Amino acid sequence: MLLAAARENRLWAAYELAVRIGLRRGELLGLRWSDVDLHEGVLTVRQALQRVGGELLIVAPKTQRSARRVALPAECVTALRAQRAQQIADKKAADSNWKGTGHGLVFTTKNGTPIEPRNLNRSFEVLCVRAGVRKVRFHDLRHTCASLLHEQGADARMIMEVLGHSSIRVTMDIYTFVRLDSQRSAFDRVGDALRGDGNDPDDDDGAAGVPVAV
Repeated sequence: MLLAAARENRLWAAYELAVRIGLRRGELLGLRWSDVDLHEGVLTVRQALQRVGGELLIVAPKTQRSARRVALPAECVTALRAQRAQQIADKKAADSNWKGTGHGLVFTTKNGTPIEPRNLNRSFEVLCVRAGVRKVRFHDLRHTCASLLHEQGADARMIMEVLGHSSIRVTMDIYTFVRLDSQRSAFDRVGDALRGDGNDPDDDDGAAGVPVAV
């Protein structure tokens, strides 16, 4: 639902990358076209964009493990191709007003300047309202990515590699939460099944007419 609503957003590709491969906000905004291989379907995280001391700066990845290569799902490749076409159109429309920094960033404003991280947060808040989903932090999309990977059978080690966690312990904190959440969902389904079983006495394994301790 969120990604469907995001297709009309200038930052559609950013949301696809955040949900499907769990990129951090700074990693998205610092991503360069030279870090993306759309033909091979691979993305490499080498830097991030952050506001430091009131100034937007290109910085090193958060940790050593944050620098990583990630396979791109087909949906991300499609969105990134659309992003590239949009950026080319923006540059043509801006003409002499284009202010590209020379960093070759994937995500820029209509004038080619880096995107302010807080503006991405604001865009996300508006998108949540439009999509009719509960308000969450942009960073929570990484947890969504972990949940989706877990549901499709990925183990903690793979999730750690995709998300670029500093240690397996960080991943396990999220992984454990996801597993508990999956258990709750399963228990809810069991509860629904029990409420709908009609309490047929023929299904009771206890002796007929004898109370069974609960």
